[in-house]
Amino acid sequence: MEFLEEIQRRRTFGIISHPDAGKTTLTEKLLLYGGAIQEAGAVKSNKIKKGATSDFMEIERQRGISVATSVLAFNYQNKKINILDTPGHKDFAEDTFRTLTAVDSVIVVIDVAKGVEEQTEKLVEVCRMRKIPMIVFINKLDREGKDAFDLLDEVETKLGLRVTPLSFPIGMGYNFKGIYNLWKKNIQIFESTDKQKIAKTIAYDSLESKGLKDSIGDEVMSELTESLELVGGVYPTFDQKEYLEGNLQPVFFGSALNNFGVQELLDCFIQIAPAPLPKSTDKRVIQPDESAFSGFVFKIHANMDPNHRDRLAFIKIVSGTFKRNTPYLHVRHKKKLKFSSPNAFFAEKKEVVEESFPGDIVGLHDTGNFKIGDTLTSGEEIHYKGVPSFSPEHFRFINNADPMKAKQLNKGIDQLMDEGLAQLFTLNLNGRKVIGTVGALQFEVIQYRLEHEYTAKCSFEKLNVHKACWISIEDEENDNYRDFLKVKQKFLAKDKQGQLVFLADSAFSLQMTQQKYPEITFHFTSEFD
Repeated sequence: MEFLEEIQRRRTFGIISHPDAGKTTLTEKLLLYGGAIQEAGAVKSNKIKKGATSDFMEIERQRGISVATSVLAFNYQNKKINILDTPGHKDFAEDTFRTLTAVDSVIVVIDVAKGVEEQTEKLVEVCRMRKIPMIVFINKLDREGKDAFDLLDEVETKLGLRVTPLSFPIGMGYNFKGIYNLWKKNIQIFESTDKQKIAKTIAYDSLESKGLKDSIGDEVMSELTESLELVGGVYPTFDQKEYLEGNLQPVFFGSALNNFGVQELLDCFIQIAPAPLPKSTDKRVIQPDESAFSGFVFKIHANMDPNHRDRLAFIKIVSGTFKRNTPYLHVRHKKKLKFSSPNAFFAEKKEVVEESFPGDIVGLHDTGNFKIGDTLTSGEEIHYKGVPSFSPEHFRFINNADPMKAKQLNKGIDQLMDEGLAQLFTLNLNGRKVIGTVGALQFEVIQYRLEHEYTAKCSFEKLNVHKACWISIEDEENDNYRDFLKVKQKFLAKDKQGQLVFLADSAFSLQMTQQKYPEITFHFTSEFD
């Protein structure tokens, strides 16, 4: 198959939602329809040992939440689909924000009973800013929930989206009968309640189909007819160009757990979703069909297999072909590296691939060369933008709880920080190490992983810090800057890359410092020119 055809076959997307909206379940069912798995795990049940396919870290199985982005790939109707299943929990939002730099489109999952929730609003806002094409999947229709039109209104008002339904529920909750597919103009009535395998359905070609009224009843039939007339009158007709430009969001209804509506979503998705898109660097925009290879690291994961202590850097390929055993330029280090066993993924299952194309996600075994945001190319010195570290919101001193394991602790902290799980700051004054995280749950994850993956124990000590700000100034010889370094000495630290950071102890203190030292710029992400 030719290079350009391979690019057009790719669909790389992320699934985002508030926790418990059914995101991981939907991922599993997409894999089920893609034939990648024969039977889904009982998702989110801590009593059942067989966890969700995409939740492969032990702590995720115990807590029943996704705390790291999983990468899964499968083929469906001659399309190569790459799914990035992201954490829904707000404490791991930074991992999700970074993952959104590696996707070409997004599916937003919303719970029919809870509607639009806080975390969904934040993530959708990022997608809107970046003009990422979005499809909305309203999930759990087998449960009692809000009216379909109320939900559509809520999606429009709370998320600021312009929606058009491409499927519509027939009944809801206990009266849920199936889905009317506006995209294909057909009807699926669901008979089976087997949640583990694909349900049996009866397909009808149109509302006039013989036997449909008998199957769903006069009352439901009348409601469906009225609803479809209303949909036609109120919502815009689907326009693929508008969707691709981020100005129109198609909506599907279903129940991922019971397999309702998932195939309708998948069949439409592979037709309308974008193939790999161009991406900006610090010098120019890179097109996917360029022959020279380029890609960037958006995630690092240590110990995917604790028995082998392996550390993988996840690379999104933006242009050209990535080939095994070929030397590529690590732009930040200005040195060539080659990789003998690049991996493609199916959750924790990995296989070595000879070549990969734009849109693909490749895992590279890493001994510590990579950090998040690094660019790899055939030789061009470019740097992909938009993969920053965010200013943390929680800060604690980290202390060694087992002096015999200091080496293991340092190695563990070093590797977990490279993953972007949290950020490490070293105080200038006394060299004490401070961990900064976006959410408090990350401290628990760090403690758990240090103990179980590095046999090191740590304890945390509260630190009163309001915000971490990266510092930049044009003239370091400036007297005012020297005064700042002297006066604020006990609030200054270095991050893992050696950049100077000001740890403000309150919003007021930060505001006063900004006013007193106008020559200094205070940045709230680590990526600045």
